[in-house]
Amino acid sequence: MRTVLALILGGGRGSRLYPLTRQRSKPAVPVAGKYRLIDIPISNCINSGLHTIYVLTQFLSVSLHRHIANTYKFDMFSHGFVEVLAAQQTNESADWYQGTADAVRQNISYIEREAPDEVLVLSGDQLYRMDYRHLIETHRGHRADVTIAAIPVREDQTEGFGLLSMDDHGRITGFVEKPKTAEERAPFFTRAEWIERRGIAAAGRHYLANMGIYLFKTELLIEMLTAKPLATDFGKEVFPRNYKTRRIHAHLFDGYWEDLGTIRSYHEASLALAGPNPPFDFFSPDGIIYTRMRNLPASRINGATLHHSMVADGCVVGPRTVIENSLLGVRSRVGTDAVIRDSVIIGSDEFETDAERAENARRRRPDLNIGDGAVIERAILDKDSRIGRGAKLTNEAGRTDADGPNGMYYIRDGIICVPRGSIIPESAVI
Repeated sequence: MRTVLALILGGGRGSRLYPLTRQRSKPAVPVAGKYRLIDIPISNCINSGLHTIYVLTQFLSVSLHRHIANTYKFDMFSHGFVEVLAAQQTNESADWYQGTADAVRQNISYIEREAPDEVLVLSGDQLYRMDYRHLIETHRGHRADVTIAAIPVREDQTEGFGLLSMDDHGRITGFVEKPKTAEERAPFFTRAEWIERRGIAAAGRHYLANMGIYLFKTELLIEMLTAKPLATDFGKEVFPRNYKTRRIHAHLFDGYWEDLGTIRSYHEASLALAGPNPPFDFFSPDGIIYTRMRNLPASRINGATLHHSMVADGCVVGPRTVIENSLLGVRSRVGTDAVIRDSVIIGSDEFETDAERAENARRRRPDLNIGDGAVIERAILDKDSRIGRGAKLTNEAGRTDADGPNGMYYIRDGIICVPRGSIIPESAVI
């Protein structure tokens, strides 16, 4: 029986989400209130019958390690595991991971120890639901050396993706990384008939984007990674060097898929999850998304008004507060007469006690998380942030990018980002 080892790159390229944190260690990024983004690829693996999983991270994240250790436990007879491998500076290498290929190369010893027939390389920054068994079937059916998952996109979506061209058998014949001009894109235009013959409606999507999901024959993966000069990235170097001499095929995917590696994409996708018809359904019975079970009470909404919003466990929302098109993560606490619009409130790690709130008052420090009368619009508030009474986070000046004093806040893509543990004083205006 053939075996597949999954490698999830959970920070090997450095998460662009975090100016949200001032910590060097990148935490397990929350999504949809109670989940972590790393839950998505791990759950996809489990639902696809893959139980040997390494998570490769740029930094040793205590919260990520704790989350995985407490969530994914297999019985002793299954031989399954989910294990974190953090980049290490050694006498031989003083560098962190330099790219996707470099991250995998630095962990070849673990691949050789497991001796799988194939290696599945995944991103830890994406939101989607996929049965990898279909990808594996495509790979083995074509006797491919490498199979790349691709998704049809419109021309106006191509700038941020690597594009692929293919022959009639699905073998890849060309690559371009993040094309900026029509001339660069032109060779990668794919006819609607070609796409629709594979059971997918083209619907104006004539370009095939690299999803960053790869299945390799193990011996070919090791050979490609150790060939000189050493490559640092799969999309930019490994595949362009090898597609003419190796059997590199594509597997088409047509479900919901978003890369959440930027502030803008994370913010937009999070708000979409709170809508009346979310594009990604965490409640779907087709492919459960697993996460850590928390013994939290039900949320308490005390006369507040909510429109198109999502509220996780353990929250308290005060009277006359209005929440629109927003998401409250676990243990979020919102005072009275507050207004929250188009925002992601990630929540808190712990509840504050009455004694702690009394100490806050003595020190003139706001309670967790949002004080009475605060107004928050188009923002992301990381864990344990404190917004004082009457504070206004609205970016009325319309700034696209800015850094607040002492890292108190950041503005990226016009979105206000309040780092973990930051304090915004009473009546402050941002």
